[in-house]
Amino acid sequence: MKNKLLYLFILLALASCSPKEQPVTPTIPTISIDNISAFEGEKTVTFSFRVSLSTASDQTVTVDFATADATAAAGSDYVAKSGKVTFSPKTTEGVVEITVVGDTLKEADETFNVVLSNPTNATLLNNIGAGTIRNDDTYLFIPAEGYTTPETYSGYEKAWQDEFNGTTLDATSWGFDIGGGGWGNNELQYYTNRPENVYLTNGNLVIEAKKEEFSGRSYTSARLLTKGKREFTFGRIDIRAKLPVGKGIWPALWMLGKKIDQTSWPACGEIDIMELVGKDPNKVYGTLHWGTSTATHQSFGTNYLLPTGNFSDKFHVFSLVWEADKMEILMDDISYYKFDKSKIGSSPYPFNEAFFLIFNVAVGGDWPGSPDASTVFPQQMIVDYVRVFKKI
Repeated sequence: MKNKLLYLFILLALASCSPKEQPVTPTIPTISIDNISAFEGEKTVTFSFRVSLSTASDQTVTVDFATADATAAAGSDYVAKSGKVTFSPKTTEGVVEITVVGDTLKEADETFNVVLSNPTNATLLNNIGAGTIRNDDTYLFIPAEGYTTPETYSGYEKAWQDEFNGTTLDATSWGFDIGGGGWGNNELQYYTNRPENVYLTNGNLVIEAKKEEFSGRSYTSARLLTKGKREFTFGRIDIRAKLPVGKGIWPALWMLGKKIDQTSWPACGEIDIMELVGKDPNKVYGTLHWGTSTATHQSFGTNYLLPTGNFSDKFHVFSLVWEADKMEILMDDISYYKFDKSKIGSSPYPFNEAFFLIFNVAVGGDWPGSPDASTVFPQQMIVDYVRVFKKI
């Protein structure tokens, strides 16, 4: 009996010394969001970002999300969105859907982010998902190099400018000439207003000449003008542009007199700030045209030859300094042609009237001749800015 009592006493003593069971702490899940890389398409597409928990929870888990610009911009490249992802108990997968805006622009790949914040019943492991919008149109390389001019000049104030930011051309400033017909020079292109021939990208205007069958023509391009919208008399005009090359390619930055519909050409006057004949890619021309009729048409001008390289290598600035009875044409602030009223004798002088701007790339014509097997298409004239200044 004594031995049994001793044994029972020992068992009770051992039980009182054993450690107590500790409560189990539940695992707190972590939240992550995946990256996405996909083509943008020409219409809208949906990027579905996967949001996941590291482990299922017995509780409801939530996390807020919001989009944020990187190189892509909300509104033009994708649709901004914010909200909340909710995980029901025992689930581990969620999704954030973002609409990406398709286009036909020739641009680099762009990115935006989906940012997670404010989790409940979980912590954040990876809170930024990068969405890469891969461009599926042929990328147009635009160099950063080249000459540039200031935004202000002593004695002048800015009257108007277009820096070509955004994604659409400013319709309050620009219109289009559309059609074929040779345009008085036996040109071969059909001018359109299609995004295939004229578009904005990365802060630049692009006029693209293409070899394609269109409305009975074998080439397409574009011709923009400010007629009836932006017309100017005197001042300084700066146009920063990178030019196309190739036999039969004929880019121009020029002006016609506002009165062309009443007095016709050349009586209205023509100011060619820059013309280039593509077979001579290192030479530009500045020319003035006038006369009471085509039979009395006259022109004066000259050319500027680059000492090295050509005008398709990088940007240059083509300028007109314009005063009453005289004007001056410049390339990268180098004056290479001056003109005054005395040079036209007794002919009417049209250059003291208002003029409008025209930007175009012609294909073929009496002056440049037709493209041949050496001509590479497409060809682009890229315009970074146009700025017009008036004397104070």
